Amino acid sequence: MRLLVAFTCLLAGCLAQKPQPCVSPDLLSGEYSVVTQNEKLEIYCKYEYDAQGQRIRLKQQGTYQTKPFTQDYLLLFREGAMYQIFDTNRTCIKSALKDKFQPMHVPKDATLLAQAVLGSSSAPGQGLLVNTWTGDMPDKKGKYMTTVTEFGCIPISTSYQTDDYGWQMTNFFNNVIGILDPSQLNLPDFCKDTVMKTDEEPLNFLSLFHNLP
Repeated sequence: MRLLVAFTCLLAGCLAQKPQPCVSPDLLSGEYSVVTQNEKLEIYCKYEYDAQGQRIRLKQQGTYQTKPFTQDYLLLFREGAMYQIFDTNRTCIKSALKDKFQPMHVPKDATLLAQAVLGSSSAPGQGLLVNTWTGDMPDKKGKYMTTVTEFGCIPISTSYQTDDYGWQMTNFFNNVIGILDPSQLNLPDFCKDTVMKTDEEPLNFLSLFHNLP
């Protein structure tokens, strides 16, 4: 009985601690969806995320202004390049990537909005403890709100405001710690001789959503 009481007190103490900004695991695989306030854009995407090698692979499909599209991107931040990959004809488009790599994390200056249980806390396994944070976008032109798990800092959802779409919400699911298929983060052989486009401004991560066909 004493052991049970001690364990219960320890658990209660852990849950009572104030949540702190956190960094997500270095290697993640999973899926996410994107919807926008003005309903112009809907995306479903499978992703691989490698913070150690500063690489991200995104295979997404969706609709933009009711028109369907599919896209396959490999972002290599150390190389400063973003590749759009076309497996059907084994070609690539290589563009300069101006962003520096930013790990998935809750910024240190974020403000805790709330801690909550998704689902139910009535019994073990019925709920998930999460923290929701808010703060200013890096350009100070708007706010963001992000939700991550209390244990592990696994992303759940992120929303922020954009000029083109209004509020844009990303929901993550089926997250796995690790890379299920490491080959997805390697540049395909048919892309290795691709010449970088020099007639355009360097792109950033948001260009994936704002330069759709």
